[in-house]
Amino acid sequence: MIHAAIFDMDGLLVDSEPHWRSVEQEVFRTVGLNLTDEECMQTTGMPIPAVVDYWYGRSPWVETPGHSRSEIGATITEGAHERIGQLAEPMPGALAILDFFAERGVATAIASASPMSLIEVVVNRMGIRDRLVLWHSATLEKRNKPAPDVYLGAARKLGIDPARCLAFEDSGTGLASAHAAGMRTVAVPAEFEIRDPKFALADLILPSLTQFTPQLFEQLQSIKHYS
Repeated sequence: MIHAAIFDMDGLLVDSEPHWRSVEQEVFRTVGLNLTDEECMQTTGMPIPAVVDYWYGRSPWVETPGHSRSEIGATITEGAHERIGQLAEPMPGALAILDFFAERGVATAIASASPMSLIEVVVNRMGIRDRLVLWHSATLEKRNKPAPDVYLGAARKLGIDPARCLAFEDSGTGLASAHAAGMRTVAVPAEFEIRDPKFALADLILPSLTQFTPQLFEQLQSIKHYS
């Protein structure tokens, strides 16, 4: 039986990815990188320090005061906090699926690569504090996604065996994290990468949270545990 549903946040529950891309483009321009939307999509689901390292590795800039890799990452995160807190909206089906599990007595949680401060911004922006048992950030663990730490940490805090948890993810990085934690998984990729082979790890692939049904939930309940 599934006792908990654990959700990624950015791009899965909240439509924040366009805001992340906008801020990344603005900040990276200050070090001479003019990234397109398509280029930014290459790092979807990666923690911001990893995004900065990714682009630094491909087009290194001179790290001057205010433009070190750590400062660039902090500036992106700060800008995203502001934009998401003011502008981001729930993804289609996000509020309904939280209610779906709450009505069935299934604990709900967030396991995000984003810092806890941003998770709090999103929880407040979406008005979902009372729909969740807890929210957990991978920045509080030793390793971020794709390592399983944040999902294992969320399950530990819930007091539920990971094998009895169902994880929802929109990125390949996050899916790898949940899969490695031994959870049943639902991938909800963006349209531009829904056919990417990296999502073959998932027990179920959906184009939108709106497509999740009671029948699919029963099918997922019957899947043999990984552990």
